[in-house]
Amino acid sequence: MTHELLVLGGGYAGLAAARRAAHHARGGAALRVTLVNAADTFVERVRLHEVAAGRGVGVHPLSASLDPSVDLVVGRVESVDADARTVDVRAGDRVRTLRYDTLVYALGSTGAADAVPGAAEHAATLAGLDGARALALRIARERPRTVTVVGGGLTGLEAVTEIAEAHAGMDVKLVTSGPVAAGLDRRGRAHVLRVLARLDVTVHEHTRVAAVEADHVKLEDGSLLDSDVTVWNAGFAVSPMAAGAGLTVDGHGRALVDGSQRSLSHPDVYVVGDAAHADAVDGRELRMSCAMGLPMGWAAADAVAARLAGREPDTTPFGYMNQCVSLGRRDGLIQFVRPDDSPRRLVLTGRPAAWYKEAVVSSAYGGLKGRGETVSGPYLALVRGLARRFLRRAA
Repeated sequence: MTHELLVLGGGYAGLAAARRAAHHARGGAALRVTLVNAADTFVERVRLHEVAAGRGVGVHPLSASLDPSVDLVVGRVESVDADARTVDVRAGDRVRTLRYDTLVYALGSTGAADAVPGAAEHAATLAGLDGARALALRIARERPRTVTVVGGGLTGLEAVTEIAEAHAGMDVKLVTSGPVAAGLDRRGRAHVLRVLARLDVTVHEHTRVAAVEADHVKLEDGSLLDSDVTVWNAGFAVSPMAAGAGLTVDGHGRALVDGSQRSLSHPDVYVVGDAAHADAVDGRELRMSCAMGLPMGWAAADAVAARLAGREPDTTPFGYMNQCVSLGRRDGLIQFVRPDDSPRRLVLTGRPAAWYKEAVVSSAYGGLKGRGETVSGPYLALVRGLARRFLRRAA
């Protein structure tokens, strides 16, 4: 009897799960795979800062990545009934009910743009393609005098450097509640600060935003920063749908899963990507990232196939290797880390780091098209050699 596997979400994690499950089906597993996504395209979310700066990159037809045996349903997930094992999907005026034997929930995250008053109304966000495109169009049309990026993590750094480089002469500011790039080694952080200075980005560290208005940002100390355009990159939020379906979730709405990505409360549901609260090698929660989304998707599909075959799946926890950040088109930073995500002593900077980051990003999508990598041979050989050499020295 064919087992109905339904995957919700066609981002990195969901697409990885659907492709891997189709691979198992070709190998003899009695699986029929259906993928539900709100659009018929795959968006390279890790390139949205490039889109915001005006580059037309990172959008591909899902058909280019899916095995022909996978049924693609284009529509928005309206509800999940985990007891009845059904999902309601809306496409236009039509609502379709899909049934499953096993569900892979991969609906990802959105920007937490309602964190302070006025942010949802007045701040742009790069959490989705529409937001990134709207920001690029707004900057091109309005030619703002000042742009303020809120959030000093890796996503905020990529956004602020990309925008500052693409629009030289504009007053660009970065506001962060803690230090810039707090998770990096001191040398990596020093390089980031040098790049921000080179791009004339004004940095406000240890500064909390209290509210966002149309033409300024209000800080907790009561002072105001002029801001014609504000970009909110301070955190992400997940859909309440997992909690609404009865899955056990943490305080942020992320579903609690075991080492095979299986829901702790619903054994016929697997949760992958940003929507999952999974443990790293040190027992701490894995951070939201493409780097974890892909292996989560593969692990879930492997676990489903293993259990169908009567085998116990692999539950080895995931570990990190590096943190990659682009700092405009010609600079970057690769922070090599231990499996628990703590920084090693060595970093890669400058143009080689930019090449390395491009290799990682291109390879991620290349793997989802069935190709191991998409960058040219010399670049790929360079970044692989640098990674091996640095990791040996940092061990």
